[in-house]
Amino acid sequence: MKRLLAAFGIVCVLSLPAAGTAAADVSKDERNLEREAKRVNDTAAKPDGEKAVVKRLVADLNAAEQQVQTLRARNLGYGEISVVLSLAQTLPDGATDANVQKVLALRQGPPVMGWEQVARQLGTKLGKTVSQVRKVANNANREIKKDHAQAGKPVPPVQQEQPQEKKEAPKQEPFKGDGRLLRQGSGAQ
Repeated sequence: MKRLLAAFGIVCVLSLPAAGTAAADVSKDERNLEREAKRVNDTAAKPDGEKAVVKRLVADLNAAEQQVQTLRARNLGYGEISVVLSLAQTLPDGATDANVQKVLALRQGPPVMGWEQVARQLGTKLGKTVSQVRKVANNANREIKKDHAQAGKPVPPVQQEQPQEKKEAPKQEPFKGDGRLLRQGSGAQ
């Protein structure tokens, strides 16, 4: 009996970390969505970026400028606003105020959900949302460049991630074989 309880205890203890990591895993689409939302926020932080992002949210996601301002007043970043509006578009009647509130209610909970779970609850997938948020970021950046070119201003530099320094591997002498031919194929051993 003691052995049975000990075996059961070991199985329970070993299964806990696996269950915790499975719940904490984030899908590829959700990681891509977070990256694209960050790009929208970075674009909005540029000079004249906020105006360009709002313009693209209105044009690309069929939103009203008042909706964007209302969501902004709720302390949402432009990246998160673009995700909310994109997901609300998938619902019947598009990005209405009621649909936006439904998406926000799912996201903010209770229980708080990730974007993948919100999309699943809405009966859609994140792939299209990732594409739409990427489109907003790309078009806003083009808008900024076009406005600066028309005004004769220099284009602000693109913020790129700093590459990590590569450590050089210690130099090794080239391999000098012992002069034997090596067999190839099924006869090699």
